[in-house]
Amino acid sequence: MYMILDINSHKFKVKVVSSKLDVTKGMMKQRFDDSFNGMLFLMGSGHHSFWMKDCLIPLDIIFIDNNEITKIHNNCQPCYTDRCENYTGYGNLVLEVEGGTCDMLEISEGDFIKFDW
Repeated sequence: MYMILDINSHKFKVKVVSSKLDVTKGMMKQRFDDSFNGMLFLMGSGHHSFWMKDCLIPLDIIFIDNNEITKIHNNCQPCYTDRCENYTGYGNLVLEVEGGTCDMLEISEGDFIKFDW
């Protein structure tokens, strides 16, 4: 499933994932293309941890709770071993976009996200 979301008037077409398998795989061995430029993970509320195992490009990892950005990890680098850094935060959603996007578009913790469900 795909949807459009808006952060500070910047639109993203995101691939929405919620199954345990899809959340585990995330952006492993994938690139963004014309069909989507972000991946939105539907999570239960709480603390979550993501890693960059077998990702092809650097990512910004954005934790969201009640439509507010609670934590941003900027430009997280791919990892090709089993000892990858973990990126943690609190929320019920996690958004991954291309690394450097948040800095380039001045997206910050405390910003709100609008969803076009």
